[in-house]
Amino acid sequence: MQKVAYLLSFISFLNMGCAEKAPLSGYLQLPGDEWMPMIYLIQPTKLDEVAASFVGQIIDSAQVGDDGYFAFERLPDAPESMLLELAVQKKGERFLNRLNNEDLLTANYFPIIWKNGNQLEISATANQFQTSFDIINPSPENAALIHLRDIRFKAFQQYLQKKDSKKHGEEYLLEEEALYLNFQKAIIDFAENTDHLLTALAAIRWVSPEGDFERVPEFLFSQCEKWQEDFFDHPWVIELCHKSSREQLPVLKGDPMLDFPLPMASGDTIALYDLMGEGLTILDLWASWCAPCRRENKDILVPLWEKYHDKGLQITAYALDSSEKAWKQSIEKDGADRWEHASHLRGDDAPLLEMLRLRTIPANFILDADGIIIAKNLHGEELVKFVEEYLMH
Repeated sequence: MQKVAYLLSFISFLNMGCAEKAPLSGYLQLPGDEWMPMIYLIQPTKLDEVAASFVGQIIDSAQVGDDGYFAFERLPDAPESMLLELAVQKKGERFLNRLNNEDLLTANYFPIIWKNGNQLEISATANQFQTSFDIINPSPENAALIHLRDIRFKAFQQYLQKKDSKKHGEEYLLEEEALYLNFQKAIIDFAENTDHLLTALAAIRWVSPEGDFERVPEFLFSQCEKWQEDFFDHPWVIELCHKSSREQLPVLKGDPMLDFPLPMASGDTIALYDLMGEGLTILDLWASWCAPCRRENKDILVPLWEKYHDKGLQITAYALDSSEKAWKQSIEKDGADRWEHASHLRGDDAPLLEMLRLRTIPANFILDADGIIIAKNLHGEELVKFVEEYLMH
């Protein structure tokens, strides 16, 4: 009966004359008694605040009536399109600008595009706010946001299903990372193909609400290139391009690898380019304490070396170890003593990581004979397939 009453109220709302409608209004279902009967309008003041908890400014709130109806009265002046967020909160929540990004099914907020003269009519359910959120006759920009939401949620469901079917544990982190990167790719593809700036910027933030683009820096770089020509003075584009400058990002695919000196296990110091193969070189960043690195050594790199070294493959490994004994014992135990190894033996304070602007291992760079980075962070069968196709075709 409650759902029927809600639907009748919403139909009645839609039949109101346009003159009686508030510019931003709608109906919100509040299942159970755990939700505040309020909906909050949040303004991110910079790109980093989009989809981020506790940082956006609450600029208005609207009471949700017994019939679910709400209407905002204090909307910002927006001669140009701006991105805002609507959010709901459970009773007892201290921070009214808290945004939940952990579970997309129960995410409590949704971004909207607002501009003077717009008429936004919303419907949603509090306990599934983001996935149930809808706008009646949305503008093209808001329709694109809803489409982005649908793409993201479908990819998230597929990620969870595949993750649940995989083995778990530290040793299998690379497989889990590959699944997550596949989830991110669906959002990346949307951003690369949309014509709407603010929707693309929302997609960028949804790729990683934590702001971690270490595994996809090329995406961030390409988004700056895409938008800066037509929107060079937009403050969020300026922020995006600052974050995606070559000085901020890890070394990019297509760049030449730096020819730095490496302190070798043998005691010598040799420049990287003097260690490169005739056809292909894998620069592998690993550590003796890194379980997925060790598994990659034994299951992937050793067979690759044995099969393709005579055909032009070289592997040069750089370890984030601090113990020389643990480092060299791991090399021998993994059967990795077939190729060259280097380390500054300074652990996480490795100079090479700083030069490449990296924080995470396992990591690798695949270089052609001229030292150009032609691929990055390929692991498992994906790495095997790349090496085979490159060297044999």
